[in-house]
Amino acid sequence: MVELSDSATEAVRRLIGKCGQPDAGLRIMVDQGGCSGLQYLLGLESEPAAGDEIYDCDGVRVFVDPESLPIIDGIKVDFVETVGRSGFVFNNPNVRDVCSCGKSFGA
Repeated sequence: MVELSDSATEAVRRLIGKCGQPDAGLRIMVDQGGCSGLQYLLGLESEPAAGDEIYDCDGVRVFVDPESLPIIDGIKVDFVETVGRSGFVFNNPNVRDVCSCGKSFGA
């Protein structure tokens, strides 16, 4: 299961509006990288790939590939906007450790 907060859903809607593809969805995947070994990758895609798990988060489609799904199953994605920071925040129950810079994790 993948969950987007109201704030994250609205942020994705704004991005979709800017890209000019009203049917686009958010891809969330995990890739090798960073100090702790894994990092999140986000992007907009017009269609899911074969084998993707597709979630509907209040009208926003979220695509997750089969390799990433076990690592992010149960994730809650939020979007924060403060004076010092703006971006997506991940609350992933499968994370064991996070690097000191907060950009990568181990599962």
